[in-house]
Amino acid sequence: MGYELASLIHADLASLKNAASDLKGNDVMAAMQIGDANMASAQSGMSFAQSMKDAVNKVDDKEQLAIDKMSEVDSGRSDDLVGAMLSSQEASLSFSMLMQVRNKVMGAVDDLIKLPL
Repeated sequence: MGYELASLIHADLASLKNAASDLKGNDVMAAMQIGDANMASAQSGMSFAQSMKDAVNKVDDKEQLAIDKMSEVDSGRSDDLVGAMLSSQEASLSFSMLMQVRNKVMGAVDDLIKLPL
């Protein structure tokens, strides 16, 4: 059971690394195909890699919204300073939470790797 879980996590981590390298090369379609292949090869339901990708995208969306609101306030197009600050804090908390999840997952992977077989 532990070995199967570790191999699934390793496969998801490898696919995330491949997707990141594909995105660096501006090959978004290849990254989407990798994600689709991982979804098909995963057990029923959503894969861990897809869940993490979705979480990263949500955090990025919140950051972009906060940047837009702050730039509107800075340029004088909006006077909603409180809304801009709240969006900024929400984006910051979302990023902090994502980093905590990442740290917990990496700790769990390290623990799995150290398990005797």
